[in-house]
Amino acid sequence: MPQIEQLATTYSSQVFWLLVFFGIIFFVIGRGMVPKVMATMDGRDKQIADDLAAAEAARAAADAEEESWRVQANKQRTAAQALIVAAKADAARATEATLAVASARIEESVAAAEARIAAARAAALGEVEGVAAEAAQDIASRLAGLTIPADEAQSAVKGVLAHG
Repeated sequence: MPQIEQLATTYSSQVFWLLVFFGIIFFVIGRGMVPKVMATMDGRDKQIADDLAAAEAARAAADAEEESWRVQANKQRTAAQALIVAAKADAARATEATLAVASARIEESVAAAEARIAAARAAALGEVEGVAAEAAQDIASRLAGLTIPADEAQSAVKGVLAHG
């Protein structure tokens, strides 16, 4: 076979060109391109690490801001509850004052009504005494044929009413 016979004569030139091409590839890729790729990868890794650190710092700041907001909201809620309690107390005091005024007016009305009732009772009692005295005079004159003066009949009726 002629291809195998040529191998011995072309072997050294093939090895030479193989070493030349591998050397060129090594220097072009290994010394030229690989450092650039590695630098790019290192830059990306650094950028990713910086971005992660910035994100972590932003998250920590957001957590601190949220905690500050919660503290402020709790303070505002407490203040609002204090205002509600104060408003309820003011409303209760105002209601008590209004009730006291209304109660005083009602008591005044009741006292005036009781005074009117007492006056009406006294007037009615006076009329009853007068009617009873007249009735006693009339009964005494019809039954016994006696004439009793009005002032005696009146004092007798008052005495009976005072004991009864």
